Amino acid sequence: MSPPPPPLGRARKRAAQAFDEALDDAELVSTRAALAQGRWQNTRSLLVRTGDDWDRRGHRITVLARESYCAGWAREWLLAEPDSGDASVLLALAQVRRALRGKEKPARVREACHKAAELRPADPTPWLGLLLLECSLGAEGDVVRIFEQVRTRYADHHHAHHLVVAWLAERRVEAGPDPLHEVYDFANWAAEQAPADSPLAILPVIAHAERYRTLAAAGHQPADPVSSGHWVGRRARQVMKAAFDWWLEWEHEDHPRRLVDLNFLAHAKACEGRGAEAAALFHRIGEHSTPAPWSYPDRDPLTAFRTARAVALGTV
Repeated sequence: MSPPPPPLGRARKRAAQAFDEALDDAELVSTRAALAQGRWQNTRSLLVRTGDDWDRRGHRITVLARESYCAGWAREWLLAEPDSGDASVLLALAQVRRALRGKEKPARVREACHKAAELRPADPTPWLGLLLLECSLGAEGDVVRIFEQVRTRYADHHHAHHLVVAWLAERRVEAGPDPLHEVYDFANWAAEQAPADSPLAILPVIAHAERYRTLAAAGHQPADPVSSGHWVGRRARQVMKAAFDWWLEWEHEDHPRRLVDLNFLAHAKACEGRGAEAAALFHRIGEHSTPAPWSYPDRDPLTAFRTARAVALGTV
């Protein structure tokens, strides 16, 4: 039996939402709308066009997998095409999302991800799904092992590196601030290993924000990131300047997750008090804000984003 269609008014509800994880991917937005109506053929065509652009493929599949109707229509697709690797990967990622919401057994989801990996052995996306799962529910050894599986297939995987940074940032939080924390070492190592034009160059900024999230949540930093002082130390300023200078020279404006990085960098510059640099980033972001890191540690992200943007642009 086919899954029921979404309730009337869903499109209007989506339009009213402040954040859209599809970011500026217009093809993804239209495909997601078609999938909501059961037209999974559009998803098949989208993934064929995406090919082995692994960052874009991972971005598109994880966004589609977030929708509550995705698992049902992915199963419909598999009924029509039982050997479809794309359908298996989409279903596996949809089941990961269900498991993270407590609506699917993790063991069953791991099995689905491994099955998808067998059908698409070169594809890092099934392993990205497992990484999403294990960063929340798994043991340390599982996270490390699965991350290596992703890197074996695509060493510069953007989303996977962000997941590991967020996971590492939560380690040893009880010890308080530590400028030598392992998350900084990992981010610096990954940035150095990546090609010169890789957005992983901004990973040390991501690490700095994720560490603030965990420290503030544990009471080791003030809840207001601007007044926390976390972004104004000598080391922090060096990291922010290097990342901003890299961005000024970056020529690959088509990376599917570049707006995630720009939001982190704009947040850092706003917290650092570098208004002109933050303003340049806000102009490039436009309306494509992301919940992280504006929500850190426990703030309304839309209010935080708009306030920081207004201060930077001088519109307050």
